Amino acid sequence: MEILAFGVTADEKPLLEQAFAGQHEVRCLDVFLDEDTAPIAAGYEIVSSSVNADLNGRVLRVLAAGGTKLISQRSTGFNNIDLDEARRLGLAISRVSAYSPYSVAEFAWALAMAVNRRIVRASIRTRDFDFRLNGLMGRDFHGRTAGVLGTGKIGEAFTRIAHGFGMRLLGWDVVQNPACLELGMTYVDKDELLASSDLVSLHVPLLESTRRIVDAAALRRMRDDAILVNSSRGGLIDTDALVDELRAGRFTGVGLDVYEAEAGVFFLDKSLEAVEDDTLARLVTFPNVVVTSHQAYYTADAVGQIIATTVANVADHLAGRRSENTLVPPP
Repeated sequence: MEILAFGVTADEKPLLEQAFAGQHEVRCLDVFLDEDTAPIAAGYEIVSSSVNADLNGRVLRVLAAGGTKLISQRSTGFNNIDLDEARRLGLAISRVSAYSPYSVAEFAWALAMAVNRRIVRASIRTRDFDFRLNGLMGRDFHGRTAGVLGTGKIGEAFTRIAHGFGMRLLGWDVVQNPACLELGMTYVDKDELLASSDLVSLHVPLLESTRRIVDAAALRRMRDDAILVNSSRGGLIDTDALVDELRAGRFTGVGLDVYEAEAGVFFLDKSLEAVEDDTLARLVTFPNVVVTSHQAYYTADAVGQIIATTVANVADHLAGRRSENTLVPPP
């Protein structure tokens, strides 16, 4: 059987081909699965999509009409998939329920360190042989307070690193994580966490209940000199409200690996095009902001685990099995 994989990076392609070798052929495309590209999948029973796929009802109907039976998404989040429509169409959907939490947690810390110590600005200066220290002063994280919104596997990994820095630990989640409690974390309500933390890092999934969980009111509760990091989903932050706060001179730094309107922008080369997103264009101009293109998960370890799970999901589908990765079972 030949599997069609959308949104495959150059680094990912040989890993996918090697993982499926001896079992199935895999055709790798670098384009993302959306309304424009869905017709390409006609005749493919199994399609694999990437993190930025737009699997709305219209896309799913095109896939189903073309004979697709399984969509195996190579990511954890599924807020981009119309699951109700998939069930109606009889389309099976699987995902990668877990992969290396350290990849995202370590990258979140890379963002925190970069904005705190002005790493990007310093690097740009030294390339111009400007070795002055003016404007590069950061702060010790040791002894300060880390607020972790979402203390699942990634939030726990982030917390362990914060503990290593010698930080006071505050957490917020619907369920308390015993491992975080053992590290000395105190669970508080969201408002107290935002008001008391020097560093706030987001590690919750994007659900209707968490959409724009950091809105204008939440941003106003944060300290003027706080650091905000988001390596989860862009929709957790009201970006327009964030820009307003940054324009007012607030926050020591903001590190964003995700953006709420990233679809159709992230993972693509837009360097020769006019910037149509005024909010994103404004956001990247602030000297205390670092924006990266949804790369926190992108380590050899994590991608290898994602691909291995995708191979297992395909095998489970063909054998009629369900697993913790099954979002919509076959009819």
